[in-house]
Amino acid sequence: MKVLVTDPVDDAGIELLGEAGHEVETGYDLEGGALLDAVADANALVVRSGTDVSRELFEAAPDLVIVARAGVGVDNIDIDAATDHGVIVANAPQGNIRAAAEHTVAMAFAVARSIPQAHTRLKDGEWAKGDYLGRELNNRTLGIVGLGRVGQEVAKRLDSVGMDLLVFDPYISEERAEQFGAELVEDLHDCLERADFATVHTPLLPETEGMIGAEELEALGDGYLVNVARGGLVDEAALAEAVENGPLAGAALDVFAEEPLPDDSPLLDVDDVIVTPHLGASTEAAQENVAIDAARQVLAAFAEEPVTSALNAPSMDESAFPRVKPYIDVAETAGRIAAQLLGERISSVEVHYEGEIADEEVDLVTASALKGVFSQLEYEVNAVNAPQLAEDRGIEVTESKTRQTEDFQSVVSVTVEDGDDSMSVDGTLFAGEDPRIVRIDGYRVDARPYGHMLVARNRDEPGVIGLVGTVLGEAGVNIAGMFNARETIGGEALTVYNLDGPVPAETLDRLLGDDRITEATTITLDGT
Repeated sequence: MKVLVTDPVDDAGIELLGEAGHEVETGYDLEGGALLDAVADANALVVRSGTDVSRELFEAAPDLVIVARAGVGVDNIDIDAATDHGVIVANAPQGNIRAAAEHTVAMAFAVARSIPQAHTRLKDGEWAKGDYLGRELNNRTLGIVGLGRVGQEVAKRLDSVGMDLLVFDPYISEERAEQFGAELVEDLHDCLERADFATVHTPLLPETEGMIGAEELEALGDGYLVNVARGGLVDEAALAEAVENGPLAGAALDVFAEEPLPDDSPLLDVDDVIVTPHLGASTEAAQENVAIDAARQVLAAFAEEPVTSALNAPSMDESAFPRVKPYIDVAETAGRIAAQLLGERISSVEVHYEGEIADEEVDLVTASALKGVFSQLEYEVNAVNAPQLAEDRGIEVTESKTRQTEDFQSVVSVTVEDGDDSMSVDGTLFAGEDPRIVRIDGYRVDARPYGHMLVARNRDEPGVIGLVGTVLGEAGVNIAGMFNARETIGGEALTVYNLDGPVPAETLDRLLGDDRITEATTITLDGT
């Protein structure tokens, strides 16, 4: 097999591929037509962030089996195009976890003691001993925003230096936080308000972009902010202002909304803001680890074994796949809806199968349900890594089956719990290929899951549905479909509205302002 490596990676990965008997060709300056010519007969492509792996490239590489990213981010890879051409895309998410955690810790110490500033002045001939009064981390409070893999490693390290740990993460349980000696808090504002230092470890998603702005920085007060996660999570202009003119004491950033950091960035003009050029994964060990991990993914794909960090590749018996495939999207959609409706941190997930589907191998379907549940949490969650994500976050996952079913040939039910409350969503297929949501929290509905939806609970009284239609109409939101269910006449009703666009926040507030409407939740199913 031929492996083409188009970005510099550690020799350890290249040697591993060669020792397995594969031809390894390097071309670090390839681009345009030269890149397309080189990949034409390749069976695997190993890249970092420098190669644009486009649809055109996949069209030029009919023998390509896998693209392996020696690192985490895959923004430079057209995953949809890869899937269309049957090419696995895999990354190496584990290799740089410790490096990112250690850089976070280093930045925390550096900003607390003004180390770069003092270094620069001493190099310039100034003995500025009296100008810097640092803070010790011991007995200070650390607010950890996101207790994923990197957040966990930071927690271990800074707990050992005597910091008190707070965690804000809507997707973990109190028990999981306690395992790291941390207290779980209810919202981001409270976490920052109580913290002396705050570190950020969340993916960049539409809902996390700009999550730390002027209001959050005000809550942090005379503290320090460290971000080695993703650019765009922090409002950089607001951060520069908060450090320059108060209340923030300082900040340290390794990632930025635009990279390289522009010369006119306000961050560069503030002395108490420390910046590094995206060095979080830049250690010898991390680069060796990601190269080896990428090579192992290639070897697994060549051997037709599970590619453990695949971003787009389901794995199951080929003969069973046609029977199970239609329920993969049903399970994922049910998981996405259930998680958004619960609206709280998740402590457990149950996937239940009824009818003919219960006779099949459903590991992939369960993993797809977890992918849906966690889709608001991880930018790279997929059916392969979702079970591991649940394990990492201490979320209990159960799977159950029954051959009996009341109304349908097969039903997939996803139930999520937060310890106190639960939410279940049931999905099935009509005519073998038409996905439907048929139960929500026990209410029988008949909803087509796509685009934007509004799920409302209300007292079963005349005029409520009319009110909803009027309010949405005045906001310019068109109702494409509506499905109503109730327990008893005059009791509680649940209605699902399919919408042609999102519901503005002020419109949702207006609906909730009517005392007949007890609950209203917007659901987004982009791409579903």
